[in-house]
Amino acid sequence: MDKVRTYEDCERAPRPVAALASDHPDGDYIAPHRHPRAQLIHTVSGVMTVSSGVGSWVVPTGRAVWMPPDEEHAIRIAGHVSMRTVFVRDDARAGLPRGCEVMEVSPFLREAIVAATSIPLDYAPDGRDARVMALILDEIAAAPRLHLHVPMPRDPRLARLCARLIADPGAPAMLEQLGAECHVSGRTLARMFHRELGMSFGEWLRRMRLLLSLPRLAAGASVLEVAIEHGYDSPSAFAAMFRRALGVSPTAYFDRGRRAN
Repeated sequence: MDKVRTYEDCERAPRPVAALASDHPDGDYIAPHRHPRAQLIHTVSGVMTVSSGVGSWVVPTGRAVWMPPDEEHAIRIAGHVSMRTVFVRDDARAGLPRGCEVMEVSPFLREAIVAATSIPLDYAPDGRDARVMALILDEIAAAPRLHLHVPMPRDPRLARLCARLIADPGAPAMLEQLGAECHVSGRTLARMFHRELGMSFGEWLRRMRLLLSLPRLAAGASVLEVAIEHGYDSPSAFAAMFRRALGVSPTAYFDRGRRAN
């Protein structure tokens, strides 16, 4: 019987690119860890939330997150996730991303990643397998980037406030009241958000609620349930926000991901 490939095998692979297939049940949690190689973490089903010290990235079906080498991160699973991970050595290609990014995975890139999970770790450097790996790097460089990221501030007061809002996304969030928690005015709190995160408090709040909603929707929760849990007065208000942010309704968004499988 062939040996089951592991993360450690991919990290020690003799070639600059390696790939791994793994499956994870709903609710699974991969504790904080780091890898010496960069990773392209792709889900062909389900939703992952990848968190590091600088923020959280939601990775729905048909998308992937790029994680730089030696960046500590954790992964939380929503729905059954079929994960396909590409490990990329730092010297594999110039110009690859230096920070965490979520990107669209085209059908072409998806099939190349799936094929790569069956390519031997010691593939010939001048053969067909090497060309598949080089093609994956080409497609990573060209893939559209997505704004599926909740940045986290470094200021301890703001970090505690943001962590509380993430833990209870449906709670009322008025600037003056939240500012009082940080012993500043609402206006000062608004300026702190702009300075730390480059966006308004309202924009951060909408993005946070949107991204937290994706795992719940992927797990089968109704739009009504998710709208109430995330502070919206009605399903239509939530759906309108979702459409403005992602261009389609919640139902169409997940239907598109399922058709890609």
